Amino acid sequence: MTLRLIISYFLMITGSAFAIVTVLGLLRFPDVYTRIHAGAVVLTISAVLVTMGTAIYVWDLFLSAKIVLIGIFFLFSNPMATHAIARASYKRQIALPEEYEIDAYSDYLGRDA
Repeated sequence: MTLRLIISYFLMITGSAFAIVTVLGLLRFPDVYTRIHAGAVVLTISAVLVTMGTAIYVWDLFLSAKIVLIGIFFLFSNPMATHAIARASYKRQIALPEEYEIDAYSDYLGRDA
């Protein structure tokens, strides 16, 4: 087994472990916004690690470049999409936590608290 395969397997297994942590966070966290946080941060890291491991495993210039571009796309698109989903759910008052008494974000969005 070469060093390249060991590194690629390590990156893919680490990315899979982060994906499992994401699933545990989605099942375990209490409200929509903390679940969105788990999905954004950890799943982005997971997707980038898996794509990097796959690019190293393939080890072909053009195919690896395409896979790296997919990883870069995940790196930029997942946080932006998660932010859009969180902002839309906040504006439409989907699953607002009742235990929070101060809502400083409502003035910024122009929503009546």
